Amino acid sequence: MAAYDVAVIGAGPAGSTAAYRLARAGARVLIADKATFPRDKPCGGGVTGRAARLLPFSIDPVVEDVVDRLDCSLRYRRRFSRRARAPLAFMTQRVRLDHFLLTKAGEAGAEVREGTTVDPLELDARIVIGADGCNGTSAKELGLGGGILHGVALEANVPHEARFAGTMVVDIAAIFGGYGWVFPKSDHLNVGVGGNESEGPKLRAELRRLCEEHGIDPDSATGLRGYRLPMRRAETKLARGTTAVIGDAAGLVDPFSGDGMYEAFLSAALVTDAALDVLAGRAQTLEPYEAAVIRRIAPLTNAGWGAKRAFERFPTAAYALARLPVTFHALEKLLRGDLAHPAQARGLEKGALRLIGAVARAAAA
Repeated sequence: MAAYDVAVIGAGPAGSTAAYRLARAGARVLIADKATFPRDKPCGGGVTGRAARLLPFSIDPVVEDVVDRLDCSLRYRRRFSRRARAPLAFMTQRVRLDHFLLTKAGEAGAEVREGTTVDPLELDARIVIGADGCNGTSAKELGLGGGILHGVALEANVPHEARFAGTMVVDIAAIFGGYGWVFPKSDHLNVGVGGNESEGPKLRAELRRLCEEHGIDPDSATGLRGYRLPMRRAETKLARGTTAVIGDAAGLVDPFSGDGMYEAFLSAALVTDAALDVLAGRAQTLEPYEAAVIRRIAPLTNAGWGAKRAFERFPTAAYALARLPVTFHALEKLLRGDLAHPAQARGLEKGALRLIGAVARAAAA
């Protein structure tokens, strides 16, 4: 008999949430991470409303600001602001969020091993789940992953300014294939730029420009750090036998927004369902998890690729559609989780999203 029903490698948002769900369901769970918590990770630190709704508990203890307003521009011009009817995102820091989620997993009954490197092929567990991010090795060691493209981002922290409170600042096309951002936290602002991998050499200069465009002293920035954004393609293998990868280890970052928190929490829930079916004898493998990802997450990923292409090839036309109030209403519903994916939009909102889709198709052609 195996010592554990499930071993989870990596204690980021995906891994800790999966460990929590599995332990609460009665499974014997091990979660291991090479780091000792609390530890920080480069990330804008925004948890959208739809992502927060996926969790079986509140993240209020680690929320530092609640965003209900979007301030958006195209290459720092044609700026507009929209206020949502409900929170769009909850701002936190990964040093706090990840520690909170791992603590929740431990409280649910999972065995937590910090500061420990494990070999996924030698774990005494019936099921092994890789959740060690885009720089982890579990996917390769398990014969999973592959076909993942990467974006790049550079972020820093600057002193807090009250004028940014409650606001998510997004400067689309500030860098090719991506955007710049200013996200408010309790005692500082997180500023960053991210885009296509080829834009890496430009990131420092573009981050300085972002600060200057918003009246922020670029020399006040601290904690400068870069990171990669993994984006799955159709050939990426997510499950084989009783092994699977979730979250960033599976490349489940949205190609347009660069957000991976929603996908982390959703993939954790989907792999939990598949694992419990295996443990109960209702299934033999975790491959239904991969099918569930294709069904639940792939439509959003495909829409993200389309939006990315539209803003890369025809930024002015795509932005003109994006700034329409009806488009923001659709975006608001997507971020809150009232729409599972763009195809569920109705009426004028559906028409606006279809027009952006038409621009994306023209860009692809």
